[in-house]
Amino acid sequence: MSQNVAGPISFGNVGRTRWYRRGAFASQTAYVALAFVLITLLVSVFAHNFLSHGNLLNTSKNFSYIAIVALGSTLVIITGGIDLSVGSVMALVAVATAISMKALSGTALAAIPYAVMIAAVLIGFAISAFIGFVNGLLIARIKLSPFVTTLGMLSICRGITYVVTQGRGQAPDGPNVDTFYALTDGKVFGLPIPLVYLLVLAVVMGVALRHTRWGRYVFVLGGNERAAQLTGVAVTRVKVSVYMLSAMSAGLAGILIAGWLGSAPANLATGYELKIIAASVIGGADLAGGIGGPLGAIIGSALIEVIRNGLALFGADTYWEQVFVGTIIILAVLVDKLRTREPE
Repeated sequence: MSQNVAGPISFGNVGRTRWYRRGAFASQTAYVALAFVLITLLVSVFAHNFLSHGNLLNTSKNFSYIAIVALGSTLVIITGGIDLSVGSVMALVAVATAISMKALSGTALAAIPYAVMIAAVLIGFAISAFIGFVNGLLIARIKLSPFVTTLGMLSICRGITYVVTQGRGQAPDGPNVDTFYALTDGKVFGLPIPLVYLLVLAVVMGVALRHTRWGRYVFVLGGNERAAQLTGVAVTRVKVSVYMLSAMSAGLAGILIAGWLGSAPANLATGYELKIIAASVIGGADLAGGIGGPLGAIIGSALIEVIRNGLALFGADTYWEQVFVGTIIILAVLVDKLRTREPE
């Protein structure tokens, strides 16, 4: 008795992922990186000074300040939050560090090598950590809106900065001021030191997000906070930690800019919070939470700086930067929306 054995049934439309959802094209960061390369090529062709050694050094230094803060901002966005206070934190910490260096110069610490500088920087970081702790506690424990909480903190920090300085800039001073400038505006192997700090922090952040329990909790929290809580994730602790890291990254950038400028003006980093959030979002961080990483924050920041630098070299009105950045934000989100849209 013969028996027909049917061959395996093939479902041609099952298990196949379209090319723009596979490999390197599976993230918004890849498309933004491609846009960055194309825009950089265009600028280098039409602006002959763009690829000069001096301009590349300045560009890499300028974007590093934004990118350092964007790393911390990206952590907050991954958890589904937002931090609008980073620009004001940069100013307050820069001013506090400069004032502390001058004030401590007249104490016994001045007799100890580098003690004044170290103490002043630690004071600045302590202030930023406290601000982040307050933000995180109000958002995680009291359940206040991240937008409203950090918007209020933006105003508080900026107001304190103006009250303390009466609107006047504060210059770092003291026995260790030359070392301070070397550590904030020097070079390492020919690279601007802010860029070195950025690369080190990006590696640390990438390892922490991908290879530690804390990093997994950050993504889980952004994906589904309720589910994370039910599975035993310490939601409050994780949220507080990311807001503290966001504020501390802003503090570091503020200190670095003070060293670069040789002064900490009271209006330092005014409006930077929107540019920083834009860099994170352009780089692929999803405001809904659960998606983001250090590479995207760096690429987004670099893209914004290339646009700014290109406009300056072309002699164009630099206010156009805001128009281009806004357009890129919308295009990046639109492309990602189209890429991830389920077929009907």
